[in-house]
Amino acid sequence: MAHGHGPGRCRCCGEEAAERGAAWGLYLRIDRQRLQCLNERCEGSGATVIRPGEERRDRSQFVESDDDEELLFNIPFTGSVKLKGVIVMGEDDETHPAEMRLFRNIPHMSFDDTAKEPEQTFSLSRDPLGELEYPTKIARFSNVYHLSMHFPKNFGAETTKIFYIGLKGEWTEAHRHEVTICNYEASANPADHKLEQITPQTHFIS
Repeated sequence: MAHGHGPGRCRCCGEEAAERGAAWGLYLRIDRQRLQCLNERCEGSGATVIRPGEERRDRSQFVESDDDEELLFNIPFTGSVKLKGVIVMGEDDETHPAEMRLFRNIPHMSFDDTAKEPEQTFSLSRDPLGELEYPTKIARFSNVYHLSMHFPKNFGAETTKIFYIGLKGEWTEAHRHEVTICNYEASANPADHKLEQITPQTHFIS
């Protein structure tokens, strides 16, 4: 709903902007050391397109496919993600991807693995400004620690070009059950404590 602005800063607009920024902030939760883009022409270029939304108009950073029109992103997160939406920005021409297929929790996915049924498939429209949001089926993407994005085709060009990918959702820190278990294993043997409790009583009786 539209609202008027009085003198000074509009606090509610600032809060709304912060909420939007947090919702689209999953790029901060990516394990970039293990991020992969398969069939990228320039090594490391795929990682540059997953960045802050305010930088999406920077057309100096992009990824272009190499041998054919396919691109495959393997995106590991540093915790558990509930993925709610995706933005894919390309050129307003035939190099823009025409289809996107999303897979969850298949680490080190290869092009051979894309024969599997995806969690969700999208027909993409050309979006040179990065304004179109594709909502996911949240029930299928509520516990994602690894996201694979497959772009199998474009609008007719020999190669595919992507300038920006936006990921919207919620992030939860990974549970560390294994650390807790190790701590228990490293603690003193309960039998030792029983002996300590029994020993004074034995001396008292004797």
